[in-house]
Amino acid sequence: MTPGLTFSLLNADKVNLNKSWNYKNVISPFYRLYLIDSGTGVLSNPDQHLRLEKGFLYLIPSFTLVNQTCPSHLSQYYIHFIEDTPDGSSMFSHSRKLMKAAATAADLDCFRRLLWLNPGRDLRKSDNPQVYEKTSVLKSFREINAQLPLSAVIETQGLIMVLLSRFLSNELYHSGKDNPIPSTILESMNYILTHLASAITVEELAGHANLSTDYFSKSFYRYTGLRPLQYIHHKRIERAQFLILTTHLSFAAIATETGFESLSYFARIFKVTTGQTPGSYRKAHLHVM
Repeated sequence: MTPGLTFSLLNADKVNLNKSWNYKNVISPFYRLYLIDSGTGVLSNPDQHLRLEKGFLYLIPSFTLVNQTCPSHLSQYYIHFIEDTPDGSSMFSHSRKLMKAAATAADLDCFRRLLWLNPGRDLRKSDNPQVYEKTSVLKSFREINAQLPLSAVIETQGLIMVLLSRFLSNELYHSGKDNPIPSTILESMNYILTHLASAITVEELAGHANLSTDYFSKSFYRYTGLRPLQYIHHKRIERAQFLILTTHLSFAAIATETGFESLSYFARIFKVTTGQTPGSYRKAHLHVM
C-alpha cells in the first residue's frame, strides 16, 4: 500500500431509495461504497452492467463513470470518501471499474460502526451527485473530520480499509483473465501518477522500462487500452477535475499543478477529455443550487 495513504470520510448513512434514484453519467472525485440491504437497482456504464442485490458490496472507485437507477425500491448502506496520498497515486488507479463482492456479517458491522462513529453525515438534503459533490459540501465534511476525536478518526480509517480489502485481489492488476499487466507497464503507470506535474515523455518511460519507444508504446496500449500520451492526459485531467472540485485554485495554477505547458493547452485537452471547458465544468459542479 502507498505510504501515507489516508481516507477522508464524506458521507455515511442507510437510505431507502425509489425510482427517483436515477442519475446518468456520474463521475466523482471520491469513492462510493454500498452494501445492499433489500430491493434491487443497477449500476452501469458503457462497459459494465451490475445488478444491485441484497447481500452484496459494490465499489465505485473515484473517476469511474456510472449510471445509477432503481426500478422501485432499494435499501442500502453507503459511504463516500476521498483518497489522499502524498504523491497523488491511487489504490485503484489500475482498475477504474465497477466492483462487486459478497458481503459478510462483519461488513454489515463495519457499516453500522461507521454510522455510529460519524453521526449526521447523511445526504438528507439531496442524493443528486451534482448537489453533494460541491466544494462547500466537501469542505464542510472535512471540517467535521477535523473536529472528531482522534480515536474516531483512526477507527474510521481502519473500517474503510477493511471494507476496501474485500475488493483487493490479483484481479485488480489484470486487464483480463489471462492478460496480466507486466511489472514494467505497472511501474510506468505508477510513475505517471506520481509525476503528473513534471514533463513526461514516452521516450523517458520506455527508457525506464528498458524497451524501445515503439515496443513500449504498443505494449502500453495492449494492457491499458490507451497510448502512453493518452493515458498521461487522462490522468492529468482526472487530477484537474479533483482540484477544480476541491480547491479554489485558478485554472492557470491547476494547469501548472497537472503538468500542462500552458493554460490554452490545458483547456483544449480538458474539453477533448470531458466534453466541457474548465469554466463550464466548474460552473456545472460548483454553482449553488
